[in-house]
Amino acid sequence: MLPHAIRKPELYSPHRSRRPLILTLDVHGQPHRWVTWQHAIFYYSKNLVAWDAGEHCFTFLGGTSRLTGSRSALTANSIIAIKGRALSARSLIQTPPLSNRELFHRDRHVCAYCGGEFSVHRLTRDHVLPVSQGGTDIWMNVVAACRSCNQRKAGRTPEQARMLLLYAPYVPNKAEYLILSNRNILADQMDFLARHLPAQSRWRQVAPA
Repeated sequence: MLPHAIRKPELYSPHRSRRPLILTLDVHGQPHRWVTWQHAIFYYSKNLVAWDAGEHCFTFLGGTSRLTGSRSALTANSIIAIKGRALSARSLIQTPPLSNRELFHRDRHVCAYCGGEFSVHRLTRDHVLPVSQGGTDIWMNVVAACRSCNQRKAGRTPEQARMLLLYAPYVPNKAEYLILSNRNILADQMDFLARHLPAQSRWRQVAPA
């Protein structure tokens, strides 16, 4: 990791379309959430950044002063730790919300029964223990399944349908959920999040060592 003084900043105007998401942490270094550059600038301007890290820093350009003729600028790092009072209680919840988008991404778009890799349009959410048999809609009871396998399994358990479950469901932790919910993660952000992945995460196979 480069010292802050020699990191090469990238310039960003408020009118530019390409703007990175900033990874925020709590003061103990635990992953928190993604924020826009506007949120990051707010945290810096209000002195709510406890410390920062990462190999990327971005200088955001503002307006020009009529008195001095100089243009305002503020530099933000790709990873910032936010002081406790700035964190919302809701975003500190460790069990992430369940959605098909993150479920399919967790399971790497691989059907849990036939092992095929499918696009999002050909995948479904399958309840390992069917809802009709008392199953619930939680991370530990759902897997990605192609439409053909889901129809074949119907309202039965894998054992009842004589279909082998190729991998076990699990609850992503906050770090993995942040990986699942952002398609444009910077290398230093991915490296940081990879160190916090749970042991059973299938993303350990693709995250940098």
